[in-house]
Amino acid sequence: MAALVDNGTDTVTDTTTGLMWQKATAPGTYTWQQALAYAETLTLAGYTDWRLPNHNELQSLVDYSRYNPSIDPLLASDTVSSDYWSSTSNATSGKDGLTIIAWPVDFNVGSNFHGG
Repeated sequence: MAALVDNGTDTVTDTTTGLMWQKATAPGTYTWQQALAYAETLTLAGYTDWRLPNHNELQSLVDYSRYNPSIDPLLASDTVSSDYWSSTSNATSGKDGLTIIAWPVDFNVGSNFHGG
């Protein structure tokens, strides 16, 4: 479970992992590719090196003692969706050939799953 500290700059830092997170949810709804691009072009709190977190990093924010959303209250008020994309992908083989599937995390209940 994350141990979050509000930096007072629209960001929070997880003192367990050392990762800094955008406090507010990104505006709009994004495809996986759009979410990757949003993070890569974000300027926030004086930083321009933002990126979409990998699956394990995103999963580290889940607070299993909470539900709907299953995330620290410091981020909960800004969690407007239940599903958030990670940068982690997984290639699967299907009848149409190779398909890239992203790994989102569902902050409603804290689960993770493959997403198209």
